Formats: sequence, structure tokens, C-alpha cells
Amino acid sequence: MMSEQHSNDSSHQAADEAVSSPVSNTVSRLEEEGEIGADYLEELLDIADLGGDIDIDIDHGRASIAVVASEEGDERELADLVGRDGEVLEAVQELTRLAVQARTGNRSRLMLDINGYRADRRTELTKVAQEAVTKVLTSGEAVSLEPMNPFERKVCHDVVAAAGLVSESEGAEPHRYVVVLPADEEGVDEDAEDAADDSASEQA
Repeated sequence: MMSEQHSNDSSHQAADEAVSSPVSNTVSRLEEEGEIGADYLEELLDIADLGGDIDIDIDHGRASIAVVASEEGDERELADLVGRDGEVLEAVQELTRLAVQARTGNRSRLMLDINGYRADRRTELTKVAQEAVTKVLTSGEAVSLEPMNPFERKVCHDVVAAAGLVSESEGAEPHRYVVVLPADEEGVDEDAEDAADDSASEQA
């Protein structure tokens, strides 16, 4: 009996390790992505002679890096790394992902925010999407939003889904946009990568 009990305990331990190991490995991998991305961005800031602190986190199953002002005047300088409508931020994020991929050999879905741009934009888009949902519920007709990048579309898709409606993306990049549909219509699954991103910025 002692031998059988030991065998059962060992089996349970092995099963527990099999369950926990993938989670632990994922966290370690994302932490590594964050560290590599932070090193790349720190070097970029040094080259550009820009000040800023770099915060690393794991958010919604992906590495997340935020570059924030460390002293007065940094915000104005960091704004250059955001650019008009976040265009420069998107480019820097892609370069950071490529730097991570070059080190790890794996495709990175790291998310980058600079100067709080994405956080502010998320708040703004949440309000826009909520207003669109209200219009659809009131009129019973579909509502189209302005063209957005994948990150922004994903924010809107999430808000619409939380409200119990469906949405889809139409058009071609860089003019792709979200359409909020009435409850009796079914969205076309054209945004597999929108849903996976900020599942915010691959091709959708």
C-alpha cells in the first residue's frame, strides 16, 4: 500500500507540474521579451539623446513596455517618438518586436506605449465605441467608425462585444475601419488578427 500511495503521489505531482510548467514557461518567455525590448529601447533613447524611464510588465498575455517621462521636459521630447496619430510609435514598436525576434528566434507580440499615448487613446476610443453602440441600439442601423490601426480597432471590438453587439472591420489598410452592427446581424470574421492583437498591431 505504501508503494502504491507513493506512486499515486508521484503521478499527481507530475500532473501538477505538467499543468503549471507551460504557464511558468510563458511568463518567463514574456519577461525575457520585456527585458530584451527594454534594452533595445534604452539604447535607442541614448542614441536619440532622449530622457525617459522604462517600465516592463505583462498584460493580457503579452510583454508590455511603457516609456514615460523621468523629469520635466521629457514629455515634449518623447512626443517625437509618438508622432502624428501614433505613427512613429507604431514604427518603434515594430522595430522593438524585430529586435526581440532577432534574439529569441520567436515572433513577438510585445506592446509598446510612449508618453501614455496608447492609454489615453484607449480611453478616447472606448468612449467613441460606446457612443456608436448607443446609436446602433437607438436606430437599429449599422454605424461605421473612422479608419484605425489594428490596436485601435481591437479596443473598439472589445467595447462592442462587452455591450452584447457584434462588429467587423472593412476596407484596406491604412483605411480599415470598424463597423458596429445591430444585434440581429452577424459580423464577418475578417479580423482574426484584430482579435488576436491586443488578444494591438499586426496586419488585420
